[in-house]
Amino acid sequence: MQQEDTSARWDTGYEWKIILILSLTFGLVGLDRFILPVLFPAFMDELGLTYEDLGNLVGILAVFWGISAFAMGFLSDKIGRRKVLIPAVVIFSLMSALSGAAGGLVSLLLIRAVMGLAEGPVASTGVAVAVEASHPKRRGMNNGIFQCMISFFGNAIGPIIATQLLLVTDWRTVFMLVGIPGLIMATAMFFLVREPAHHAVGGTRIARTRFFDLFKHRNVPLAMLTLMCAMGGIFVMGAMMPNYLTDYLHLSIQDMGFVASAIGFGGAIGQFAMPTVSDFIGRKLATLLSYILAAVFTYFFTQAGADDLTTLFVLLFFAALFNFSALAILAGPVAAEAAPLGMVASVAGLVIGAGEVFGGGVAPAIAGRIAGSSGIEHVFTFTISSLVLGFLIALFLKETAPRKTGQV
Repeated sequence: MQQEDTSARWDTGYEWKIILILSLTFGLVGLDRFILPVLFPAFMDELGLTYEDLGNLVGILAVFWGISAFAMGFLSDKIGRRKVLIPAVVIFSLMSALSGAAGGLVSLLLIRAVMGLAEGPVASTGVAVAVEASHPKRRGMNNGIFQCMISFFGNAIGPIIATQLLLVTDWRTVFMLVGIPGLIMATAMFFLVREPAHHAVGGTRIARTRFFDLFKHRNVPLAMLTLMCAMGGIFVMGAMMPNYLTDYLHLSIQDMGFVASAIGFGGAIGQFAMPTVSDFIGRKLATLLSYILAAVFTYFFTQAGADDLTTLFVLLFFAALFNFSALAILAGPVAAEAAPLGMVASVAGLVIGAGEVFGGGVAPAIAGRIAGSSGIEHVFTFTISSLVLGFLIALFLKETAPRKTGQV
């Protein structure tokens, strides 16, 4: 009876509206973030860049994203969601457009660093807003919907749109065009996003939380460590895949765009489906399955040749599906369910930040050096090893799914 009354009182109208607006915005984050590796083959010679430069460009955004995800997530727990989220969306959109005016490596590194500072809060604060708007039974599903859009926009339709636009315009114009929609979403957020109860006028006060209190639940440090491994797989794959396909397998730019889009389509389905499945089978089992299957499909992808684009697409689709699903479970429901009351954005930012700094920052830089010294085809050994290590760490996670623990 108590659960039925709670469901009846829940504002499902706001829940679905805010999940929609968050999802579209996070999709634009993905588009702005991941379009650079897709466009890189088109401008690397013009700007005199190398594989190592590509790794550093991907890495610097991730490092600043990781730092900002925690710092601004912590701030949003203190001052409110709107004051952090809306300015962040405006800034990352402007930085995306400004990328089209870059004249070399230094200016691109600076632009990507500022973009990372602005995009990090959308991840951590976005998770908090999604959790606060979601009924506990739909927490995994709604976080999956929210997070899957970064893959769908950034890695699925992004490569196709970008490579087709290159047939009619230059890479600078493509950068400028993808920055515009974010400004529209910031306007929509201004009218839709609500503050949680402890920030609303007259809202319930919560006890002050110290930094070390964020680590009381063992899943917090474990999620930080294992998410480094998931993101190591994802961002090395995303950063190096376009050049692997064009330089090692010798695909055309358009064929590369088709195959690389499998990362986005698979990732989007994985980020939606597996967090939803984890609502029923548990966070731990869903994470373990994701890791081991991601490693298996990544290995088979490395053994496929360039003569069958469909096989390449399918194998990359499933490798990305399970890799991204591990990320979504750990950064969303696992982090949220391990957080002290009123500190969801802080814990989400802490977990995401750790994953970003290593997986998104250090790992692509390492992969860039491997590609430059040993050949780009060898970066996938590093990816597979990262996924296996993530599986081993995830064995020690504690189950927190409400349906499994009975704490709805």
